[in-house]
Amino acid sequence: MRSGPPPPAQLQAWRQQLDCGFPQIADVFEDCMTKAQATLTPEGMAAYLEAGRFLGKMGRGVEPALIFLQEWPQVARILGESALPAIMNAVQAMWKSPNGKAITPFLQALAAIARRLSSPEQLQHYLDLALDCMERTSSSIHGIHKTYASPGLPAFFQQSPQLLALLSIGGLRNWVAYGVRNYSHHPERQRDYFSRQSADSRAVLQRERHGTLLVDHTRALDLYLRGLWRDGDHLVPYSTAFSELRQPQPYFDTLGIRLPDVYDDSRGLSGLDRYRAALAHMAAHRRWSTAIFADNYSPFQRLAIECFEDARVDALAMRTYPGLRRALLALHPSPREGACNDQIQSCLRHRLALLSRALLDAPDAPSHGYRDPDLNAYVQRFHALLATGESSTAEIAALALSYVARTRRQSDQSADIYFQDTEVDYRDDNRHLWKFHERSDDEEMFEEHCPSTTEEEASGLPPRHYPEWDYSSQSYRPDWVSLYEHLHPSGNAADIDRLLAKHSALAKRLQRLLDLLKPQDKLRVRYQEEGSELDLDVALRSFIDFKSGHTPDPRINMSHRTDGRSIAVMLLLDLSQSLNEKAAGSDQSILELSQEAVSLLGGAIEHLGDAFAIAGFHSNTRHDVRYLHIKGYGEHWGDAVKARLAAMQAGWSTRMGAAMRHAAHYLGAQQADKKLLLVLTDGQPSDVDAPDERLLIEDARQAVKEIGQQAIFSYCINLDPKADAYVGDIFGRQYTVIDHIERLPEQLPRLFMALTR
Repeated sequence: MRSGPPPPAQLQAWRQQLDCGFPQIADVFEDCMTKAQATLTPEGMAAYLEAGRFLGKMGRGVEPALIFLQEWPQVARILGESALPAIMNAVQAMWKSPNGKAITPFLQALAAIARRLSSPEQLQHYLDLALDCMERTSSSIHGIHKTYASPGLPAFFQQSPQLLALLSIGGLRNWVAYGVRNYSHHPERQRDYFSRQSADSRAVLQRERHGTLLVDHTRALDLYLRGLWRDGDHLVPYSTAFSELRQPQPYFDTLGIRLPDVYDDSRGLSGLDRYRAALAHMAAHRRWSTAIFADNYSPFQRLAIECFEDARVDALAMRTYPGLRRALLALHPSPREGACNDQIQSCLRHRLALLSRALLDAPDAPSHGYRDPDLNAYVQRFHALLATGESSTAEIAALALSYVARTRRQSDQSADIYFQDTEVDYRDDNRHLWKFHERSDDEEMFEEHCPSTTEEEASGLPPRHYPEWDYSSQSYRPDWVSLYEHLHPSGNAADIDRLLAKHSALAKRLQRLLDLLKPQDKLRVRYQEEGSELDLDVALRSFIDFKSGHTPDPRINMSHRTDGRSIAVMLLLDLSQSLNEKAAGSDQSILELSQEAVSLLGGAIEHLGDAFAIAGFHSNTRHDVRYLHIKGYGEHWGDAVKARLAAMQAGWSTRMGAAMRHAAHYLGAQQADKKLLLVLTDGQPSDVDAPDERLLIEDARQAVKEIGQQAIFSYCINLDPKADAYVGDIFGRQYTVIDHIERLPEQLPRLFMALTR
């Protein structure tokens, strides 16, 4: 290895050894040889030229040889010259197969792959994975071995640098295996998967990523926001997988709070703690910041105002919750004083980062160690301003403008801006801080075009994400279904009372049957602060204590529980559009008959004392499955529940699997010896985005298997006369088809009693 340009005689010898007549290579040959000579040994140079000669003569044009000659020296610097044989073996395997077009993207990605993997052993794992993918996808097309090129292989090589930035080799293997397993026979879908364009490609990528995923902790973070900050909004993830140069920052707008889809552990904090810090900062802005007009401020002034305002809300948040200081100091970069040379660079961001770090310190025990007199003077002024109260955005803006005027440098105008250790990644982008007198193309005025959110939607819980079973590949599609749960709107409870009066004779017959099932061995539970009746002995004792000047025992009530029947029931109602149809042989709709039947059943189960909940569901594609709570386990059968039942409406489709999984989530939490999930439906599972009718039937069947593994007994009452064609596939023998729907109010309670006797 030597430095300096090689002599002409050496160049000529290398040209003869390369034996390549492409003019594009002649233009860069000397430059490539100079770089290679500085990196490679003489043996490495010989192997380098031999590989270039092969690539130039294999009939794929100039690109493979040109890319290799330019890229290999830096790859060899990272991985060593010993990696070349494995790489050329992979190239030859592609060349001998119909996958020659994949050689160019493979070589183009090689340098980036080397930087990601950094060892020959890891590179070999990557090459083995790529060749296995090639074999399994190219030989599977139409079942003819090695006749068709792999549709997804070029896309895989193009995406591999970004994929390895997000995944380990093991995660990449799982991601590739899912695509091969599910799409080896579908060329177009295979291309979409390996180019990361399909929904399940992104979903599997998220599942395999390292770090803490927002989707796994949405509910916990929502409770954190509501409990500690008395704030609440939809938490919406944005992807960090597609921005290599500059990652977007968190922000909030009218549609919710936007956070990265994944956080890695960093600086001694878990990914979950990083989410909490970001939420605390934005919640503090939402509580204490007010928007100010931006029109008359320069970009530098706006940057300084944002820095001071971020520090102000952080200080107020730490005053409210002192434990936050440790997390925020850990996440905030600690720039080195003097690291930026303001003679040749713009150091505005660096100065503000120094100031921001100093402002985070406790005023009585600073640890930043910065000596700049202007910085320390403004730190003192900042803390003095907050010592008198919360201050305001307008006051802090005046302080920021004073700081900019005091510390301005001529070099601040330089295009060469110093960025190292200036990004505070837990802070948002402050778009909420500004409003404008004049609207222009510089501002994003997208909010006025956003659809408004209804009060009911705004108060709903964040979505739960459930997998869905793909029977064709015998695997789950991860986080495929988004389920939103709401409390069902209320109507007129008197409507249900009228239905019960209509069936009073039937209700009396049911009452006599229920008395036979009702357990008689009640146990008295004493010393209860709340109960069904007064415990006279304890009440008298407490009254005597009170009159004697002692503290009375408040546990003066008692309740009863039965000791001979331990059953928890979840009644899951299909509320799809078909319930609006008239029932055969009746002038009522299926929905009205369902209301009557559920009303009778609700009163019956209340009489028995079983733990009982009612929920309804319908769907509008996999992105919007609605789960509506009608009665909770902690509620008694009363006017509130009847009012929700009276307001039941039917619409949309029947994505049953996700609803059953969510119902089992609540039923599984009940303390009971027997748990029954009772599904009332009038048709087979279906949705507008599932053209294959077997897809959702098989998913519901898989959901029944999952629920059974949780010791939950599922049973279906189907009102479709043609249900025998599919309901057995889902529930096995655990179903009843009611052919005469008009008899549903009578048969549903009887069926329940038979199942729970």
